[in-house]
Amino acid sequence: MLKILIADDEASIVEVVQLYLAKENFEIFTAYDGNEALKIEETEQPDLLILDIMLPGLTGLEICKTIKRDVPVIFLTAKTTEYDKITGFSLGADDYITKPFSPKELVARVKAVLRRSNALFTETMLEFPGLTINPLSTVVQCDNHPVVLSPKEFELLLFLIRHPAQVFSREQLLTNVWGYDFDGDDRTVDATVKRLRRKLSGQAQNHIHTVWGKGYKFEVQP
Repeated sequence: MLKILIADDEASIVEVVQLYLAKENFEIFTAYDGNEALKIEETEQPDLLILDIMLPGLTGLEICKTIKRDVPVIFLTAKTTEYDKITGFSLGADDYITKPFSPKELVARVKAVLRRSNALFTETMLEFPGLTINPLSTVVQCDNHPVVLSPKEFELLLFLIRHPAQVFSREQLLTNVWGYDFDGDDRTVDATVKRLRRKLSGQAQNHIHTVWGKGYKFEVQP
């Protein structure tokens, strides 16, 4: 799972960006000042940094000057002057997004930057008894036979696979797979799980478990 660091001193922005990126199955780290962000960068070595230029403590620009490794950076800031943008790009920034912004646009830009850095192409094939998934091509096979899933069925399966043995409530799955602004109800999750199980075959069906009164999990039983 790819790691992303979000560093901004506005908690509401961090919360929204975190929700949208977590839905895309990124592992998220958050910081509210530059010193904290630099510590996370050094210990966790995220695959991408989203930095506010005007962070308390070390600024986003100072963090870029300090880090030693080659890592993609997106600046997220209210500063819009040409000089600010030129300064950011001269320090190696890969993109520059001004506030206010669309979270969906930010997600698209994150993916574009990761594609350019080839980070999105490092995830290998996921293999389990009777089930094989290619996260990049979205190809799913059961016992070497292709299975056609809808986009949401695939997203749900991949999300559960990336969090093995972890139980998710229907509300949590709605938030992480459909988005926190989804207008439907938890019956949508039940219906999607039912269709997913029906399309999978053999051992693969048994990897998706219902935990009564709690929700669903992906786990391969011995």
